[in-house]
Amino acid sequence: MLLIDVVRVSEAVARTSARLGKIGHLAELLGRVPPEEAEIAISYLSGELPQRQVGVGWRTLQDLPAPKLVATATLTDVDTLLTRIKAVSGQGSQAARKALVTELYAALSSQEQAFVTRLLGGELRQGALDGVMIEAVAKASGAPSADVRRALTLRGWLPAVGAAALSGGVEELHAFRLEVGRAVAPMLAGSAPNVAAALEKAGAPAALEWKLDGVRVQTHRSGSEVRVFTRTLDDITSQVPELVEAVLELPSDDLVLDGEVLALRPDGRPHPFQVTASRATSKTNVDKLREETPLSVFFFDALRVDGDDLLDLPYSDRQERLSRALPPGLLTPRLVTDDVAKAEAFFTDVVKAGHEGLVVKSLTSPYAAGRRGAGWIKVKPRHTLDLVVLAAEWGHGRREGKLSNLHLGARDPEGGGFVMLGKTFKGLTDELLAWQTERFVELADGPTDGWTVQLRPELVVEIAFDGVQRSPRYPGGMALRFARVLRYRPDKRPDQADTVETVRCLML
Repeated sequence: MLLIDVVRVSEAVARTSARLGKIGHLAELLGRVPPEEAEIAISYLSGELPQRQVGVGWRTLQDLPAPKLVATATLTDVDTLLTRIKAVSGQGSQAARKALVTELYAALSSQEQAFVTRLLGGELRQGALDGVMIEAVAKASGAPSADVRRALTLRGWLPAVGAAALSGGVEELHAFRLEVGRAVAPMLAGSAPNVAAALEKAGAPAALEWKLDGVRVQTHRSGSEVRVFTRTLDDITSQVPELVEAVLELPSDDLVLDGEVLALRPDGRPHPFQVTASRATSKTNVDKLREETPLSVFFFDALRVDGDDLLDLPYSDRQERLSRALPPGLLTPRLVTDDVAKAEAFFTDVVKAGHEGLVVKSLTSPYAAGRRGAGWIKVKPRHTLDLVVLAAEWGHGRREGKLSNLHLGARDPEGGGFVMLGKTFKGLTDELLAWQTERFVELADGPTDGWTVQLRPELVVEIAFDGVQRSPRYPGGMALRFARVLRYRPDKRPDQADTVETVRCLML
């Protein structure tokens, strides 16, 4: 298939406001894409690369060749060149990468060049996010959308699931199984302002689990082999030897567990999240770092035990299997209760111990991977959101020469892209200012007015705030009150940031 066909559908989707209209445009193209190019087409139309990142920044995209007058590039042509670009490394890699980028762009028309540039920068905002694409795949393949979602839960990557549905329909989708060694999308939690509200949402009695301020880990064991994945499905097995050793000591050799690793102080209180994140993501000097900052692991769910897949079982049954498979020291502390006073006291004790709060869980909920719902509800002692940095302003005074004031955006699943909610420079330490200035220069995208620098929307930051107020100043009609930076979230992608609807609910 020609790339221009995908580009034209992308533009049609962007022009269409109605959800059903978007689905129709996408389904029409998916119905005629060759099977061997289906993954590429779905990936591009979802605004991502099959290669994820290829190491091309805005500097590499300067001084590009003139576009072709006739569009002749195929999806396979483009994908092959992007794979070659990603593979470039070592001495002279910058020049080699630039040469390949020039070769790629020389083969593209002006429409295609603009499309690929947005794709490389993560800015293909056409409103074809997972929810819309799932429905388009279902319509094009004739498979029920529930089957597409179920397969996505187990495979974790929509382009592969979509390609299977288009080639083999429901039968191919049903062939997906929980596979030890392949990460699945983690179940996510909704939020509530307090424990009482969380209990009402989840349904009492419910389980109250400590919400640990660490790195989410999904751990797979098959025989003597253990693999560990983050919530973004990155493999960090070699970086967390303590976890690997703990799992290898378990009597069961067929496991998929969900949990959290964190660095604890000698008194048992957690180190700041940055300490845990730095330790768990460092690929060098792991033995030395382990001595200096050991990691502890706590598991809170079981997806598979001794060959039995548990995703569809209620939470209470999964917990029973988890508690039989693991010693108490590896289990996340929890309380099952329908008493609000006991729940609030438990919450207070958890926060005093230095942890984030609680996750309140329905005893009947299955493991709904990749989705938020009423099954899991997080409660924190303050309002927080994970937002995307859209731009930054040069500071003055002690911040002179530093990119300081952050423009914050929430994700818009329906319209695509992000909606700005306000600005803040509060909570930024000198160390953080220096780091983000250097990083923002790398992410700079487009012209600047000398004061505000527009950024590629790639960084997620956790923001604390006192509330949400109506405001005509910003496109979403609302703004955060007294927003302040808590930390950056390198463990989250922009497509995992909080949504506009989440923010709107807090305003109501």
